[in-house]
Amino acid sequence: MIYTVTFNPSLDYIVTVDDFKLGLTNRTTTELMLPGGKGINVSIVLSNLGVKNTAFYFSAGFIGEEITRRIEESGINADYIRVEKGNSRINLKLKSIDGTEINGMGPDITEDNVEELMKKLDQVTRGDILVLAGSIPSTMPDSIYSDIMERLENRGVKIVVDATKDLLLNVLKFKPFLIKPNNHELGDIFGVELKTRESVIPYAKKLQEMGAKNVVVSMAGEGAVLIGSDGSVVMSEAPKGTLVNGVGAGDSMVAGFIAGWLQDGKLERAFKMGLAAGSASAFSEYLATKEEVMKIYNSIA
Repeated sequence: MIYTVTFNPSLDYIVTVDDFKLGLTNRTTTELMLPGGKGINVSIVLSNLGVKNTAFYFSAGFIGEEITRRIEESGINADYIRVEKGNSRINLKLKSIDGTEINGMGPDITEDNVEELMKKLDQVTRGDILVLAGSIPSTMPDSIYSDIMERLENRGVKIVVDATKDLLLNVLKFKPFLIKPNNHELGDIFGVELKTRESVIPYAKKLQEMGAKNVVVSMAGEGAVLIGSDGSVVMSEAPKGTLVNGVGAGDSMVAGFIAGWLQDGKLERAFKMGLAAGSASAFSEYLATKEEVMKIYNSIA
């Protein structure tokens, strides 16, 4: 079974406002409301690709109930922890002004809530894949992902981590199966600017030396790089297409990699599927369908 964890899920309200004027009443010309959060995005794309999975997440108030309804509509097993105080986030994404976003705070997650999640994670067992993705509420320690990995250590679970800075660095000692920084996040870790596929290779290898088994670095329009556990280095330019919505492209890449790897355990196939899924979502209004992913997959040399 595939499991994802999302600490701070959201209901994303995506709107377009033509000729936005500050300080005046503006009216939307397009509206879209979708469940959000990196782990949930991974779950949705996995489901689109025909991979059954369970989403663990924290849910609060009526917004949390709506997030759950929409997750279940996507064919995902929603296994949530109810948070009593506050509401899950609403994130406002204003498409017409350079991708301007206003993200909500989310509820206060208690120690009891975290312990309930830990107990749910005890069902994860050998051969399963667990995805830890995205930011965490400010009230939680940067060790939470590594705490989860320590709890699951020696159980034979393959863990995928898509996070930044300390959240990512703290897990490396537990040898995650896959990590997926983008080139900017990788550069921030080492204090360098990385613009080309060749330039990311030595720094991705450093993360591998620190414990990660496989490292995929996404680079938006520049493509992606894989540093494989088998010693392989695979680079690819980005598939051709028109950027429509970059939100969720990295999460789609994670889902595609997992779906590809599940087919036959070949890293190069997994990388190609990840690249196709990430690109397909970037070229779509919403997260990519299987048809969209496979069309790009079949076009990649």
